[in-house]
Amino acid sequence: MAQIKNKDIVVLGASRGVGREIARRARAAGGRVLAVARGEDDLRRLAGEAPEIDILALDAASEDAPHRVFARMIPDVLVVCGGARPPIASIQDMTWSQFAANWECDVKMSLLFCAQALRTPLKPGSVTILISSGAAIGGSPISGGYAGAKRTQMFLAGYAQKESDRLGLGLRFVSLAPMRIMPETALGKAAVEGYSRYLGIPATDFVAGMTDRQSPGDVAEAVMSIASDPTIAKDASYGVSSKGFSPTAPR
Repeated sequence: MAQIKNKDIVVLGASRGVGREIARRARAAGGRVLAVARGEDDLRRLAGEAPEIDILALDAASEDAPHRVFARMIPDVLVVCGGARPPIASIQDMTWSQFAANWECDVKMSLLFCAQALRTPLKPGSVTILISSGAAIGGSPISGGYAGAKRTQMFLAGYAQKESDRLGLGLRFVSLAPMRIMPETALGKAAVEGYSRYLGIPATDFVAGMTDRQSPGDVAEAVMSIASDPTIAKDASYGVSSKGFSPTAPR
């Protein structure tokens, strides 16, 4: 990962799960890392394990978040990860605020930071990676608006890429979708518990039925590859499984 070394890398949603693993891998590859998340205690634990990682506690979906983050570090690599915990219920049992939780967080912070990357603008060659979900392709019937929100992140990456190309900015925008639930993360554990109850099967059986299941490490490795390889096609949406990452259907 020679092209990661000495790069400025901002990871949103870096305190837990996939985001945490991305921040750790980026630092191990020699990047200067700013880890951003709401949970200050979790960020401090990350900094205790990897003191070279800088931390910033804030809500990445707040209107002033891009300004505050870019005041600390103008990234060569920006990773938009994390988001709201989706509700686990049938749609007839949800309120609108529950259904829209991921639109108000995941989609909002993706829009805010893609727009700021274009307005600043970031340096030519910089890359913004939006972490989406396999739910964007296959659906997720008991998680409200989650699947639609994650699909919209794919669209946003494409829209931002078109704007970069139109303005001649030389930026890359890519979406990356982990294709399977990851039970080792808090989000994945909640999803496994919810779906096993919904389907009336043991959680172990639900997990056993998932093939090609990627780990947070697999996702982090895909992020490092995309960030370090400028030849990867622009305006691309990728899926990642245990077999690696590859383009999904064109947007």
